[in-house]
Amino acid sequence: MAAAAHCGPRRSRGAPVTWRRPGDGGAMAEEERALLGPDGGDGGSAGSPRALPAVCDPSRLPHRLLVLALMCFLGFGSCFCYDNPAALQTQVQGDMKVNTARFMALYAWYSWPNVVLCFFGGFLIDRVFGIRLGTVIFSIFVCVGQVIFALGALLNAFWLMEVGRFIFGIGGESLAVAQNTYAVSWFKGKELNLVFGLQLSMARIGSTVNMNIMGWIYSRVQDLLKHTGHTTLGLALLIGGITCLFSLACALILAYLDKRAEKLLCKEQGKTGEVIKLTDVKNFSLSLWLIFVICVCYYAAVFPFIGLGKVFFIEKFQFSSQEASAINSVVYIISAPMSPIFGILVDKIGKNIIWVLCAVVTTLASHIMLAFTFWNPWIAMCLLGVAYSLLACALWPMVAFVVPEHQLGTAYGFMQSIQNLGLAVISIAAGMILDTRGYLFLEVFFSACVSLSLVAVVMLYFVNHLTGGDLNWSAKKREKLQKVAANEAEEQERLRRQNEDDLAKLQPKDDDFSLRNKYLSRLGAQLPDNYSSYLSTMAHRSMLK
Repeated sequence: MAAAAHCGPRRSRGAPVTWRRPGDGGAMAEEERALLGPDGGDGGSAGSPRALPAVCDPSRLPHRLLVLALMCFLGFGSCFCYDNPAALQTQVQGDMKVNTARFMALYAWYSWPNVVLCFFGGFLIDRVFGIRLGTVIFSIFVCVGQVIFALGALLNAFWLMEVGRFIFGIGGESLAVAQNTYAVSWFKGKELNLVFGLQLSMARIGSTVNMNIMGWIYSRVQDLLKHTGHTTLGLALLIGGITCLFSLACALILAYLDKRAEKLLCKEQGKTGEVIKLTDVKNFSLSLWLIFVICVCYYAAVFPFIGLGKVFFIEKFQFSSQEASAINSVVYIISAPMSPIFGILVDKIGKNIIWVLCAVVTTLASHIMLAFTFWNPWIAMCLLGVAYSLLACALWPMVAFVVPEHQLGTAYGFMQSIQNLGLAVISIAAGMILDTRGYLFLEVFFSACVSLSLVAVVMLYFVNHLTGGDLNWSAKKREKLQKVAANEAEEQERLRRQNEDDLAKLQPKDDDFSLRNKYLSRLGAQLPDNYSSYLSTMAHRSMLK
């Protein structure tokens, strides 16, 4: 491989990386001098080996923790700015003079490009850009999209804000794919679950900080300019865009560290491993289609609700703007610590369908409470936060249980694609319902979406039971059967190799040997059984059965 051909210093397993000055004074020598400093050796003579500091050694924990921090902050800016409209709903509608339907179109424009890009994000990273360049390009899309979104407000051009959200969406979802690819490249085995959990938690923290700080930023800009209006909104959005620049800086540093680790450790550049074949869709099982329905109907009742939640809490429960922002962000606040915990719990216990059923029922109860009661909304929102965290940990892994490994890329790509399609359509529909019918009908609409999800979960339970599926197995049963399957596969492989060896003994040695046997057979000479071509053919057929 190219990486192996240009390897830097060799290292023993578990030992820190050491460097020696090559005598040719090439590029590697220059990098060595930069790492070792001016006292690292002289001229062309070989300097004494010197260990890198732990934070600079890609094989050691401090350096990998630094990389993990950069991975987590890589998606911080995107998650922070995604919900800028929700944090500033009253300001956007008032300053830009748009109704709720046009306001919710800002979320729809984010989702539209990802109806297609979910299929090709992994391909672009693997085959076109590479993980390092791809991550930087997607981060630039996020930054440019946020800047155009803010400029649209500054220029009082709502159509330009929509263009900005579209460009922002091109980078946002694909950046998440790149983030996961980096994680798989740097961390393996049991570490990976923890890393994914930390990345998800950081994303939720970004959304939470946005919900609670963007209103304050708008107020400070308003005090500075001494008036409100689209200019104030645009400046506030530009300030929020600083988080995207921060994430772009993380992408650049991460690209450098990954390139450096590739030289030092002779590691390959990370790849998504996704294989997308649209023809696989026709082979999807009924269980998988029901999982898709659950996904679309459930998330359609969560993200659009959060997008419209701030004004809902202000109007129905007479909350202040700050209080409404706080309660609207509680779903993300709960999700940050609970997602890793629920992930471990589901892994240990199994029974994925039961967990999904509990999450959907809890979500339906929270929406009914918000729609038909005046109970303290913190209760309903906390329940929604717990249910949202639980469903993500139980639903998405089920795809791997019902789809062959070679179809996983297509299945997950299709699932994300229809999720974004559903979010785009439901966001616009929710805005129209709110403009014409009010919040009560909107909550009934969200409850109906969750009810459809509940029906799909019940159907999935019975379909899985009738077809003998493994979606609701306990973790112990699944682990036991996986061991049995692995042993059977190993035994079949052993028998296959033994049969190949036996066939090799039965086959004629070469063409001349075969012709000699035929000649002797015509003369009436008695041949051993294993020299008979007829018997050899029969033996071959019997071993194929």
